[in-house]
Amino acid sequence: MAAVATCGTGAGSTGSIVATTSKNNVTSFQRKGPRASGTDSGCSRLVSIAGTRPSVRNGQLLVSTGLPALDQLLGGGLAVGTVLLIEEDKYNIYSSLLFKYFLAEGIINGHTLLVASAKEDPADILQELPAPLLDDNYKKDLDEDICNHQTPDSNIKMKIAWRYQLLPKMESGPVSSSRFGHYYDASKRMPRELIETSKWHGFFFPEKLSSTLNKEPCSLTHGYRRLLQFIQKVIYEEGFDGSNPQKKQKNILRIGIQNLGSPLWGDDICCTENCDNSHSLTKFLYVLRGLLRTSLSACIITMPAHLIQNRAIIARITNLSDTVVGLESFIGSERETNPLYKDYHGLIHIRQIPRLNNLIYDVSDVKDLAFKLKRKLFTIERLHLPPDLSDTVSRSSKQDLAESSKLLGPGCGMMAGGKQHLDF
Repeated sequence: MAAVATCGTGAGSTGSIVATTSKNNVTSFQRKGPRASGTDSGCSRLVSIAGTRPSVRNGQLLVSTGLPALDQLLGGGLAVGTVLLIEEDKYNIYSSLLFKYFLAEGIINGHTLLVASAKEDPADILQELPAPLLDDNYKKDLDEDICNHQTPDSNIKMKIAWRYQLLPKMESGPVSSSRFGHYYDASKRMPRELIETSKWHGFFFPEKLSSTLNKEPCSLTHGYRRLLQFIQKVIYEEGFDGSNPQKKQKNILRIGIQNLGSPLWGDDICCTENCDNSHSLTKFLYVLRGLLRTSLSACIITMPAHLIQNRAIIARITNLSDTVVGLESFIGSERETNPLYKDYHGLIHIRQIPRLNNLIYDVSDVKDLAFKLKRKLFTIERLHLPPDLSDTVSRSSKQDLAESSKLLGPGCGMMAGGKQHLDF
């Protein structure tokens, strides 16, 4: 892995662990040599990087995705040296917002950005980044959003779904300005001064196309090959791979790749089931992950997975990604008009969480997750079914609600059979 934030006895360690025996014949382990402490220790060098923190579970260095609720679901954040794959919603509305949150978090923390796209100019993408929310103004903005989206029935306490009161709440607001991760106002743009003072590299594929494309003996498409060369050049020249020991100030490289796998990149996996370049995308991800593993970098990729017809390619892409998150929007579907989902804009699926420094990964106990885009905030919440008001709900509404709850799968809306469609 690219970086480990725990102290150990590896290369560069000033002390060693030796076994000693006390007078009571009790064996203990003591550190021989000077004890590592303060800023001189090797283990604190990576922790001192702005916008990072070590994982309390496995010691891996983490960065924020720009959405603290998503960080909580992923085990604390996105691990340095890993790939986060976002499966786009059908109209690419909410996935692009998560993409911008990731980049905005990098600018606020002073990280270096690498933005690659075949659709939009990276300079235009940076101009549309959301503005950061100060901790003092967050509660005020949150209260405004709650008032604007509050329904008359929201003040009535649920009598049947009483168990929801015992569930732990998702992280919804900051406590101090020094906390890990920031919050952003989706209705405002980031100040131009912050963008101009940040360091970023842009890769706009239409500008990289040459008039004459030379066929090389490589299974990668021209766009993927040029993008890998660009990423490798930035990593080596900027010293993110540790090749420049004279560089005292370490930093994180945040890589954002938009609409990977779409025909705009010269790939045909979305056009036909039996495509000619079926292995081009998987080989690109394989090489990209190798570059990330040996550098202080983290990558987010958005991909139109709903357009890929070959399920085998989807399975290979998932295996080559470390973390996979799917967004399912209600726009254009039956759920958009279903009263069961009236308070939400879509579902979010945590499809894969990486195994870091262990053989198993943390599985979230929350299966039914939904998101909604308020006036200013993008929030992730547990999908709560409305209570069964048997005196006021008609028989037809009960049937529709029962059929809708079947779509949720195992979780808070599990069907138990019989006339009761909610079993708590």
